[in-house]
Amino acid sequence: MSEIRHIVFDIGRVLIHYDPELPFRRIIPEEDRRRWFLDSVCTPDWNVEQDRGRSWEEAEALLIENHPDEAENIRAFRRNWHEMVPHAYDGSVVILERLIDAGHDVTMLTNFASDTFVEARERYAFLQRPRGVTVSGDVRLIKPDRRIYELHAETFGLRPEATLFIDDSAKNVDGAREAGWRSVLFQNAETLEADLERFGIRP
Repeated sequence: MSEIRHIVFDIGRVLIHYDPELPFRRIIPEEDRRRWFLDSVCTPDWNVEQDRGRSWEEAEALLIENHPDEAENIRAFRRNWHEMVPHAYDGSVVILERLIDAGHDVTMLTNFASDTFVEARERYAFLQRPRGVTVSGDVRLIKPDRRIYELHAETFGLRPEATLFIDDSAKNVDGAREAGWRSVLFQNAETLEADLERFGIRP
């Protein structure tokens, strides 16, 4: 088994918290109606297309055409995005920074809209510390499409068999393995530390 020489972090729900319901508890206080809105209007499938590079203007127009009575709530999704990412996961950030400080090659691969990633990077300075990042909205590919892993490896000169990927999504972890990477499913900082040690890496 090859020694791990490259460590690649996902961002959302690995390094920073993400929950679209947070601002909508205020915007739509009624739980049933809020659940309907996030399950049937501003759905995860709709949102992921912004991660793939679709503009917010196009995304909003599409929904408003089908749900004109929800126009303000639809626009509120992007307008209040900053409330959806309220804090970092301190334990994960400590591990990330220790790995970098110890000289490990650390990059990031994330499904993220281009503009909201810029905001996140401004808010969370530690996102500027890794050697680089592939943002799905910039390259118009999203995990678990094999091409985004291959593009990341090519961009940053990673040997797939010597790369360890950390993500909170099982399908993205599986996608990395199909691209020839090693990968672990993120649960919390404690299990991540144990996973790294299993690969001979001490943060």
